[in-house]
Amino acid sequence: MQSGDQIITNIRKIIRSLDLESKRIEKNYGMSIPQMILLTQLKNTPNFTASHKDLSKQLHLNTSTVTGIIDRLEKKGLVARTPKPDDKRGILVVLTKAGKQSIDRTPGLMQEKLLTKLQQAPKEDVRKIEEGLELLIKYLEIVDPEASSLLSTQISLSD
Repeated sequence: MQSGDQIITNIRKIIRSLDLESKRIEKNYGMSIPQMILLTQLKNTPNFTASHKDLSKQLHLNTSTVTGIIDRLEKKGLVARTPKPDDKRGILVVLTKAGKQSIDRTPGLMQEKLLTKLQQAPKEDVRKIEEGLELLIKYLEIVDPEASSLLSTQISLSD
């Protein structure tokens, strides 16, 4: 198999694995991976509360995408919208007791497992992966800002 063909095959393996994980999570836990990530983000914030704007920034998603995720979670009773105490026009998103219980019973996601392994990997290996992926993104001419990580934790190569 030629090098280019192997790259395409490997990309397909990754996409297929992510797709299977997404379907498994949806089937077993009744929520999408972005919904799980938003719930996890809220669980890790003070008072389980964040503004819509902060969630958008932390998740690297546009506000309309986050609005859709929050709408679906609110219908399930996993989050609630409440007015900001200091500004009644502003809205806060709050993790409900049901939301906390729901996220507590879900498994770690593939990307969380990868992040843990990357944090333990030699910095040079992580740098090579980053450079290879950046080159791949360049060749694919990907410019979608929503393609960035949904995890707010980053690996620091300067440590």
